[in-house]
Amino acid sequence: MMHFVLSQKKALLTTSLSVVTCIGAFAQDIQVRGIIKDAAGFPVVGANIVEKGTTNGVISDVDGKFLLNAKPGTTLVVSFIGYVPQEFQATSKPIAIVLQENAVALEETVVIGYGSVKKSDATGSVAAIKADQLNKGAVSNPMELLQGKTPGVQITTSGGAPGEGATIRIRGGSSMSASNDPLIIVDGLPISNTGISGMKNPLSTINPNDIETFTVLKDASATAIYGSRASNGVILITTKKGAKGQGVKVNADVAFSVSYLTDKIDVLNGTEMMQAITDLYGTDHAAYKALGYTDPVTGERRYANTNWQDQIYRTAFSEEANVSVNGSTNKLGFMDALPYRISGGFINQDGVLKTSNMKRGVLSFNLNPTFFDEHLRIALNGKGMYVRNRFANQDAIGAAINYDPTKPVYSDAGIRGYTAWLTEEGKPNNMASSNPVALLHDKVDKSTVKRFIGNAQFDYKFHFLPDMRANLNLGLDASDSDGYVETPVGSEMSLHDKTQLGSGVRTDYSQSRRDKSLETYLAYNKDMTSIESKFDIMGGYSWQHFYREEKSRDVANNNRDKEYKNKTFKTENYLVSFFGRLNYSLMDKYFLTFTARGDGTSKFKNNKWGFFPSAAFAWRVINEKFMEPTAPVLSDLKLRLGYGKTGQQDIGPDYGAIPTYKNHLAGSYYMFGDQLIMPVTPNGYAANLRWEETETYNIGLDYGFWNNRINGNVDIYYRKTNDLLNHVPEAAGTNLTNYITKNVGNLENKGVEAAINVIAIDNKAWTWDFGFNYTWNKNKITKLTASNDPDYVGVLVGGISGGTGNTVQVQQVGQPVNSFYVFQQVYDQTGKPIEGEYVDRNGDGVLNDKDRYVHHKASPDVMLGFNTNLRYQKWTLSVAARAAFGNYVYDNISSKNEMLNDLWTNNFVSNPVSSAISTGFKQGQYMSDYYVKRADYFKIDKITLAYDFTNYLRAYVTAQNLITVSKYKGLDPEVFNGIDNNMYPRPTTFLLGASLTF
Repeated sequence: MMHFVLSQKKALLTTSLSVVTCIGAFAQDIQVRGIIKDAAGFPVVGANIVEKGTTNGVISDVDGKFLLNAKPGTTLVVSFIGYVPQEFQATSKPIAIVLQENAVALEETVVIGYGSVKKSDATGSVAAIKADQLNKGAVSNPMELLQGKTPGVQITTSGGAPGEGATIRIRGGSSMSASNDPLIIVDGLPISNTGISGMKNPLSTINPNDIETFTVLKDASATAIYGSRASNGVILITTKKGAKGQGVKVNADVAFSVSYLTDKIDVLNGTEMMQAITDLYGTDHAAYKALGYTDPVTGERRYANTNWQDQIYRTAFSEEANVSVNGSTNKLGFMDALPYRISGGFINQDGVLKTSNMKRGVLSFNLNPTFFDEHLRIALNGKGMYVRNRFANQDAIGAAINYDPTKPVYSDAGIRGYTAWLTEEGKPNNMASSNPVALLHDKVDKSTVKRFIGNAQFDYKFHFLPDMRANLNLGLDASDSDGYVETPVGSEMSLHDKTQLGSGVRTDYSQSRRDKSLETYLAYNKDMTSIESKFDIMGGYSWQHFYREEKSRDVANNNRDKEYKNKTFKTENYLVSFFGRLNYSLMDKYFLTFTARGDGTSKFKNNKWGFFPSAAFAWRVINEKFMEPTAPVLSDLKLRLGYGKTGQQDIGPDYGAIPTYKNHLAGSYYMFGDQLIMPVTPNGYAANLRWEETETYNIGLDYGFWNNRINGNVDIYYRKTNDLLNHVPEAAGTNLTNYITKNVGNLENKGVEAAINVIAIDNKAWTWDFGFNYTWNKNKITKLTASNDPDYVGVLVGGISGGTGNTVQVQQVGQPVNSFYVFQQVYDQTGKPIEGEYVDRNGDGVLNDKDRYVHHKASPDVMLGFNTNLRYQKWTLSVAARAAFGNYVYDNISSKNEMLNDLWTNNFVSNPVSSAISTGFKQGQYMSDYYVKRADYFKIDKITLAYDFTNYLRAYVTAQNLITVSKYKGLDPEVFNGIDNNMYPRPTTFLLGASLTF
């Protein structure tokens, strides 16, 4: 019996061990083999096969095959860009996976004029940048987000002041005296890019946090539908909106930043200044005796070592907060749903130049209800802004470079407690530099700006004809601003002013702008599947009214009844347009687009109407049968051809083509009998002003590899502007002014653009993508006068500081716009410039203006942009960088501060830049090409490191304007107009922020 029991136990133990052994063997990893194909049967290269919930994964090879070690029965996930992810169970049997195309990804649309189109069907040169591709950083101007993101677009901020404006150029400028700014359209509403009094940047109304996408229309075939205002390209901004069926979602963002300057202008310190004065004049000269200050207690002569630039600059702190709520309501009566988004933002930004500050609040809403089974769609968009500015007196920047470093900041013997240069009689030396710190604090420049941008758009799809839509868009862009500029009684600024003579001044100003628009169109869309064709046709009408009213009044601060100036100005203009477009596609291979627009402007008298057509053709080569063998590798190939004409009428005066009159200045009164009469005189005008027209030819190629894992485009363009609206000199006696705006001249731009985007890694643990873009642009003036005159130099432009009326640039036939026009410097054997010695280039033995020559230009030949995002699990690193080559800068800071004779002049000491010692120039050499410096640069704009703590919380740190690599010796080589003259410096900024979603 005992033996039987033991035998049973032994058998049970043996059986148990066998089962455990089998289970252990079964639990070991197995090799999962398979092949990944698309719906057409072609292998998918680079697909991700990952064990769900782990980082264990592989990528399919060039034949679509894979081999992965995994535990039996676990879930594996197959994913690839443009396809719907699939899951399957791990097994030792070979498996074949067929991925289905992701219709949403393939049907990605881009916004175009008055509608949208599938990206694959676009015929024009269009670039779209989504919000998740943007490295925001600390920006108040939404246009800064586009810097370096797309080829052909150059965005240059005017400086580093809070709320600073920016200059935007798309494919170079197409005009010389008229506007070169692109048309900005926000949620279907064209907005004004003209100046708003009391505000540097009219585009800062738009909160960068609200932006969903930027779309840039570059060639005329894409922009011509917008007519005259689109002559320099179009930037379409689409803001974020709620979605139907979406629950309530709240986003909150907070950020804190610190900004500081990493470099300053190199000038002489106190010790070096004393040595320079000693070397030039000796210690017995009045210049040496003027150095330093007298100690008020001991009466001894002392010498400060004041770094005046440190006195005017500071480390600046800013904070920003944004909150948004979006979602959608359920069906309510006739209303199918009401998607909504409401957002608010506040920023308090100090500038690195003391006293500068901007406080801005923005409130936005987007309501998108639909009615009658989505036959009627309404879009209600509104953006309101309230901003308060304190503008710093930027004259302090130049004064801080020049002021004597041996002087202290404050002195009871000066003016209002500040050190000041006085005459022997103890009066202000009106020829001397003003105390930089006094300039900052004695001038109070404040403004308040309120602006609203809003539109109501109604889109109705006919019940009896669903293929037809009617669209009505009503818009308003309104702003009211006011401000004042004040200098106190007895301040050094006021004492130096020949009008005020110490009275101080108070300037009050205000502006009211109202831009109204009405646009309506009918659109018909038909898909004719029987003949593999589809088309859409639309036609519409546009009415726009621009009104502006300004007032300003100057009074003495010690007597407010004493009026220096009182001015009221009103102006308005209208644009009326008719437009139409036809899109046609055949077999999803061949696409045609025709547009036409007629614009009528009130700015012209005899030539009010302009006609602007365009045509474009696209061929999706990838859809041809002969391309099928390339399918495993080549996923997109499309050729684009385009031509279009756009117009320009955006000249400064609204009434430059009709007679207008002006009052004479005070003091020009005449006695008529016993009455004092102020006469009026006519202004100059050109009755035959007509449309400036730009023709653009474009050829482009879109490409993609491995299901667009690598994708990009190349464009070659040629733009020619005829009948330039140009501000040219007028022959004496022929008109009522020395300069007048006329249609004179031609200008051409030609260039190459290229972009490539790469998704290098895309799996559960790692994602790495990067983009690179290239722009080459060359412009040239081909005609500048009504008749060819070989002796005509051109239009002198590019005014500089130093001397009187000096200009260093020219608009000249055969040369780029804003070319430098200077003398050729002569150097000695050591390479040192010889003062006053220039090359007699025409060999006539006389050195005069005929020996000046064109020497480089301000705009770059080549611009590069680079962006990358690297993600590892919850960490993300983003980098944005830019570069420019072939651009030159006139160093006006050095040219006006390298004069050793100015160390002591008009009985005051002036500090030169340190390079004055090496050049040894006694007098200003303003016209020398020595000061035209090459300004190539490479900039790392932003680096952001972010960490996702949960799906709801994200923290990040951003470094902005971090690195600039350039041989240019000035503070910053990026100067839009090419003349570097005491620009508000761009600071380096570090920002710490967090985003919360719930």
